[in-house]
Amino acid sequence: MSAKTTRVRELHLIVGFDGSPAALRALDTSARLLAVRPPGRMTVVWVAHLASTVSLSADAVAIVEHDFDQVAQELRAAAAKQLGDSQVAWDFRWRQGQIAHELIAVAKSVQAAEPDDVVIIEVGSSSSAMHRMVGSVAVNLAHHSPVPVTIVP
Repeated sequence: MSAKTTRVRELHLIVGFDGSPAALRALDTSARLLAVRPPGRMTVVWVAHLASTVSLSADAVAIVEHDFDQVAQELRAAAAKQLGDSQVAWDFRWRQGQIAHELIAVAKSVQAAEPDDVVIIEVGSSSSAMHRMVGSVAVNLAHHSPVPVTIVP
């Protein structure tokens, strides 16, 4: 009798990150999950979002994009600090657009590049007044994501 070994599929977590307490909880939860369920890796994603009602001149767009670069650097540093001792493989990406749409796009690109990986989007849940008024990213993801979504309270 021969023992058949099966390859353990890599778990790839896409973590929406904006530096908020909810995002920090999602980052911590993801790191703990990957620590007990190897192999795996994490892609930390910040999405710069401007409301569709904002119209900017070309000069203003250049300033905003420079500011976005700075915010992305700060968030990458915050994620690195939070994940410092975790030994989890991770990378950081920043995108611009609608948050749920961009997180789904990252998940799809990861899944296309590594079709055998299990891809899951993780986001922190917030009960802020803004989310109650305009809708939650987590709810939007739950309705539209082609990959599983974990919402960390």
